[in-house]
This record gives sequence, C-alpha cells and structure tokens, in this order.
Amino acid sequence: MLSTIRPELNEKLYLRDPQETDLGRKIIAESVRLIDETGFEQFTFKKLAQQIGSTEASLYRYFENKHRLLVYLVSWHWAWLRFQISFHTHNVADPAQRLRLILGVITHAHRDLPATTELDEAALYRIVVAEASKTYLTKEVDAVNREGFYREYKHLAADIVQVVQELNPDYPYPRALVSTLLEAARKQLFFAQHLPSLTDALAPAPDETILPYLEHLAFAALRR
Repeated sequence: MLSTIRPELNEKLYLRDPQETDLGRKIIAESVRLIDETGFEQFTFKKLAQQIGSTEASLYRYFENKHRLLVYLVSWHWAWLRFQISFHTHNVADPAQRLRLILGVITHAHRDLPATTELDEAALYRIVVAEASKTYLTKEVDAVNREGFYREYKHLAADIVQVVQELNPDYPYPRALVSTLLEAARKQLFFAQHLPSLTDALAPAPDETILPYLEHLAFAALRR
C-alpha cells in the first residue's frame, strides 16, 4: 500500500514525513503490526525501536509522541478508504447505487488486499476499530481539530454527504447520518467480535449482516 498510494496527510501530524525514507516507511508498517499485536496502551516507541532495529531517538525525529503516530495511522486509513470509494464509484451515475457501493467498501474495510504488501490493511483497520476513538477523545481535541488533525475523516464524510444530498436534497440530517454510518460500521464489527449481545452481526463473517443493516439504516432514513 505504501508504494501504491501516497496520501497527503496533515504535515502537523509528523516532524518528518515518514513516506520519504525507508526508515519512515518501516516505522509505519511495523507500528501497525505492533499496535495490532499489543494494543495502543502497551505500545511504546522503545518496543517499536527494538522491533525495527533502530533507536527511540530516531523515531522521535518523525513523530512527537505515540498519540501523533496513532492519529497519523488512523488518518492514513481514512485516506485509503476515500481512495477506495472514489475508485469504485467514479463511473457510477446513480447516487443510490453509489451509496450502496460506498457502504460495501466501508463494511469490507477489515479485509487485507493481497496486491499490497508493505502495509497490512486488515491490521490497520483492527487498530481503527479498537483505537480510533482515542484520537479525538482527549482534552486537546478542540485545539488539534483547529490544526486539521481530523481532516481526512472530515473529507471522507463530506464525500459521502454529497451522495446523500444528491439522493435526497431535502433530508435534514445528512452529516449526522453519514457519521452514524461510519461509526456504526466499525462499532458493529467490534461488537460482533467481542460483545455479540450488542449486535445482530455474527462472526466469522459479520459484514454479511452489517452491510444490509447499514443499507436499511441509510435508505429508510432517505426514503422520500
């Protein structure tokens, strides 16, 4: 994936662009594997440095702290999801069909793409599911929001809002609906895997239930 697309993420997320060097790309790929394996709370730059055969000081030249690294990884996922949606919908004229395709992309985001070898998209999405809320449930959320830390998520949501408004220009809550759909996709997957009594989606193939649920939620709301 790192060699497939190069999303232009907010420069304030990093001190040095990790996409520009071999070490930076290794930091991104290995941090995904390590956070997925240990969880964000147990993840440290010391462990990552040991994993990649580098030093903590080298890592701090790229990211101010591990929270900034997490925001970077989550932002990468949203940028990748936006790219996937654009790829699958750019020749589709019907907004209803575009919305169905978008919901399909969202609910299949937990699957790794064999064609990409440098980054494990499935592991990254597991991080997004488990840890993404930690990027904004902080005391400094308003300050970092003003610096554009959540730009990729907002751009993704705005793209989908345009489809919703095209489908039903009179619907009064397009942004709330889209953010609900995006959050529900990953929350329902988490519930299916860990808290099954809170969802009707069942492992090992929860997306087979989550996708019809999201379609029902969206089209029932948008019905004229």
